[in-house]
Amino acid sequence: MELRNVNSSNLAQVGFDNTTNTLRVAFTTGAVYDFFNVDEQLYRHLLQAPSKGRFFHRYIKDRFNYEIVE
Repeated sequence: MELRNVNSSNLAQVGFDNTTNTLRVAFTTGAVYDFFNVDEQLYRHLLQAPSKGRFFHRYIKDRFNYEIVE
């Protein structure tokens, strides 16, 4: 999965695998998480959000099953 750098104080990179609907989020702390069954449209909205961290906390965190990658 290709990760894209994002301009955020909390998120460093994000990526999306449209074959599995998995969103990968790399945080500025170095932690990396995969979130499952995420709609690709939500990923696109995350990329366009003025505040990526705020969008993540409002629409993704605690709403999807996840796994810690690193």
